[in-house]
Amino acid sequence: MGEVEDVLGRLRRYPDVEAQNLYAVDAADRLILDVAAEALDSVDSGKVAVIGDGYGALTLGAIARHHLRDLRVHQDLLTGERALANNARTIGYTDRYTSYPLDHRLLDGVQVVLLRLPRALAGLAEIADAIARYAAPEVRIFAGGRDKHLTKSMNDVLAESFSEVRASRGRQKSRTLLVHGPKPVDDAPPFPVREHLRDLGIAVAGGVPLDELAVVAHGAAFSGTRLDIGTRFLLRHLRWMKPDARDAIDLGCGTGIMAVALAKAREGIKVLGTDQSSAAVGSAAATVRANDVADRVSVVRDDAMSSAADNSADLVLCNPPFHVGAAVHTGSAIKMFTETGRVLRPGGELWIVYNSHLNYRSLVERLVGHTEVIGRNRKFTVTRSVRGLREVRQR
Repeated sequence: MGEVEDVLGRLRRYPDVEAQNLYAVDAADRLILDVAAEALDSVDSGKVAVIGDGYGALTLGAIARHHLRDLRVHQDLLTGERALANNARTIGYTDRYTSYPLDHRLLDGVQVVLLRLPRALAGLAEIADAIARYAAPEVRIFAGGRDKHLTKSMNDVLAESFSEVRASRGRQKSRTLLVHGPKPVDDAPPFPVREHLRDLGIAVAGGVPLDELAVVAHGAAFSGTRLDIGTRFLLRHLRWMKPDARDAIDLGCGTGIMAVALAKAREGIKVLGTDQSSAAVGSAAATVRANDVADRVSVVRDDAMSSAADNSADLVLCNPPFHVGAAVHTGSAIKMFTETGRVLRPGGELWIVYNSHLNYRSLVERLVGHTEVIGRNRKFTVTRSVRGLREVRQR
């Protein structure tokens, strides 16, 4: 146990946001490892999958405690993947695991799954179906999380794919669900799902409004196939967003609704959708294809545009997060705005929508440029920031 605690004590969140109230390991990680210990002692290497590991605690803790090799790992967020890689490099475990998408490569023949329960029930449903579909019939799942994030609905979702779901005893405000007995699955996986958004009323070139979009969504994609109310409010301002823009970026693109709407509204524009969630990127790419704009819209998995070149965009659209994991924290938004200031060309525009109580205006003014409020309703504020305009005015 001393070796395990040494490993867990060395883990960092980097390159994700780091702060005193944000942790790379918590009590739920330790509880999952303890409850699954007997199963991990008896399983062969290559038969263990880890899903939703935040920063490597489950993966690296299992390796240290049980001397496992060939772990298969899936993390939706790119920052989690990179943090695990950094932590594994520090500890010397880089050759002990491999990252995979959420498909048969992750789960074929797997007998033990360590799962950090996602907060989105649709995301949990897609994970449960994949395990039941591809893993060994005797697979056992050890799924856990903090009490404040667990709901009875999670048991119900898991019970749709497994015959037995029971809760363990809690510890330090954490709990695990013990799951086994996969049920028969349908021929076609239930995700991604596809719907049509109607009555959008977005102005497009030629004056004919864009009233309908097809949306495709994997389970873990934010808002699923719905149009969240913040994005809807931002889209109302689409016609005023830098009319001469040639290159645009939908930062944190989710299912790709804004990227597709912008491309349909302006025939000559190229749009890049970027998101760190693998579920979002898969959803957005499918949404782009469903709306026949793949010739002008591309999608990449990236952390806050870190791979975009300096001065490469005329327009950036963003509905920034105000959570880092489960904690209310502006660190992710700060990273996004900082990168926007680098990526925008002089005179380029950042348009964002945010919960008004967050008061992001002064932050984007400092990190991007002159900022003005363009729209406000009872919940949201839309602002436009112009890269370099502030510096020009000071000369």
